Amino acid sequence: MSINETVATIAVAGDNWGPWRESGPWHDGGGPPAFWPIFPILWFLVIAGIITAIILFGRQRAAEGPRRAGEAKLAERYAEGAIDENEYRARRDVLREQPVKQPKPDK
Repeated sequence: MSINETVATIAVAGDNWGPWRESGPWHDGGGPPAFWPIFPILWFLVIAGIITAIILFGRQRAAEGPRRAGEAKLAERYAEGAIDENEYRARRDVLREQPVKQPKPDK
């Protein structure tokens, strides 16, 4: 019998072969600790928080897009001299105002 066959026979036939057979991988074979679900839940919350932050930041930037475009056009007109400083500031302030949300009509 070769050494490979001997090792294979011991590995298959032996009940106590390997470190996990005697006492188990969880200290005396009692299974995993009771708090193990905390770690997957924690990672899920971290990943969900990152995704939520990315989505909210993207929506905020998309909502500001038209206002920024209007301010850029207004700045170009001011730089060309088409409008004076007072008119530029007044129109810029109007663009920067928060829109009033209109109530939805009742059906």
